[in-house]
Order: sequence, then C-alpha cells, then structure tokens
Amino acid sequence: MEENFIEIMQKKLMDIKSELVSNLTASNADFKALMEGLDTKDLVDSASDDIDRRMIEAIGAQDMKRLRLIDSALTRIQQGKYGLCVRCGKRISQTRLEAIPYALMCINCQSSEERRNR
Repeated sequence: MEENFIEIMQKKLMDIKSELVSNLTASNADFKALMEGLDTKDLVDSASDDIDRRMIEAIGAQDMKRLRLIDSALTRIQQGKYGLCVRCGKRISQTRLEAIPYALMCINCQSSEERRNR
C-alpha cells in the first residue's frame, strides 16, 4: 500500500478520533446534567429523561466501539499491517478503507461475518 495513502488515512483516523472524544465528552456532560436534575421532576419529565439517558448511553457505547476500532487501526499502521484483513490476510481495498478507515476485514470476510451473525 502506498505510503502517501497510509499517511492520509492516519490523519483521517486521528481526526475521527478527536471528534469522537469530543462527542463522548459532551455526552458525558449531558448525561451528568440529566442525572443531577432528576429529583424534582414529575413522572412525564422523568420518563423523558430516562429515554434521553438511554439514548446518550447507546450513542456513547457506539462511539466507544468506534474509538477502539480506530485505536486498533492506528496500531496496525505502526506495525505495518494496516489495510490487511485480520481474517484472511488479503489486502482491503482502498475504496473500502476510504469509506471505513478503521475496517478490520475485507468486504468478503465482513459479508461472511455479518451473514454468520444473523
């Protein structure tokens, strides 16, 4: 894989990571604010806050998963293994990496994994 492409992808991964960390920090502040304001609300407000809290938790969990995948991709760049499928070892297409820079598997292995998990 071209060194220039890997450098571009590394920058893209770092940018996404920075954005995710900012989102998680903001979500954490929103979650804290919801928790602090729970005691003086009526039943409807509490139900609404519960939905908000669950949504923030879900978003946080998804962002944490993406953050782990990004860290894994950055490690693979350092090890010289970026762009190689972790399942079959073949090259992941540049088009796929441009769309999902933290992709672990080639499209064939990913499709097979998704079919198996259904």
